[in-house]
Amino acid sequence: MHNDARVFIAGGGKAVCRAIRRALAASGVSQVAGAGDNEPDYADQAAVERFFADFHPEYVFIAGGKAGGIGYNRAHPATLGLDNLLLATHVMDAARRHGVKKLVNLASSCCYPKVCPQPMAEEHLMTGPLEPTNEAYAQAKLAGMALAKAYRQEYGLDYVTAIPTNYFGPGDDFSPENSHVVGALLSRFHAAKHNGDPEVVVWGTGRPRREFLYVDDVASACLAVMDGYSDEAPINIAGGEDLSIAELAAMAGEVVGYQGALRFAVDKPDGMMQKRLDASKLLALGWSPAHDFKTALRHTYQWFCGQSA
Repeated sequence: MHNDARVFIAGGGKAVCRAIRRALAASGVSQVAGAGDNEPDYADQAAVERFFADFHPEYVFIAGGKAGGIGYNRAHPATLGLDNLLLATHVMDAARRHGVKKLVNLASSCCYPKVCPQPMAEEHLMTGPLEPTNEAYAQAKLAGMALAKAYRQEYGLDYVTAIPTNYFGPGDDFSPENSHVVGALLSRFHAAKHNGDPEVVVWGTGRPRREFLYVDDVASACLAVMDGYSDEAPINIAGGEDLSIAELAAMAGEVVGYQGALRFAVDKPDGMMQKRLDASKLLALGWSPAHDFKTALRHTYQWFCGQSA
């Protein structure tokens, strides 16, 4: 992307959308729309069409669609599925009609089978049943992935799909209803510390392992994919820290300064026991993460405290 490129980041004010905008600004790209700034209603195809006609983007990131943790996925599967389907279909087709040069579609590590070799490589997609607790969301992301490939095959468009690992950072959702595990733990420990609660309860056994990547590293990887990757096969965005939920909880409690006890609710679901992505393709582009996990966790908590003040 040249510095005068017109770039659209679809997906609202999510942490990864804002991080992509920061990365673009740092690289000298200033004509950027989206990332929570005057975006169209993605459920309204006519509104998306008007937006593209007005802004004329050359490059598009589909970085959004509603998402949430296990609890939100179990309570709102239709909401998550429909929102992500409408965003992908309306944005991809508008991009086709308005001559977008390249589109990077972000899927999710939830697209991989529940039982999958580790680390999960792109060829493992669609080789087994999905994790039931987020099946609707994952199916919607798989549909977006298939649609990007179909536009490439039928129209010769440079649409690619990237699959980010679990990310966290400033701009993340820390609400009890919608947050992912890092945001949920930081906000829970923060509340417990200020309320003087004797313990914090964490869902599951604490044994599942997850890979975590700082959101600004995800954003720099998205730019690397936009500039250096062109293939119908998806590419993983990974290369972060691999931790058990128990290890993550202990580290989050330390960062917050919580002195109470930690209890695991073993009657609650664990989800997949391990989710780590194979980053070989991405690393071959010359990209590598720039932030160590604990420092990034501290930055995330500092941002959260600034918003809560």
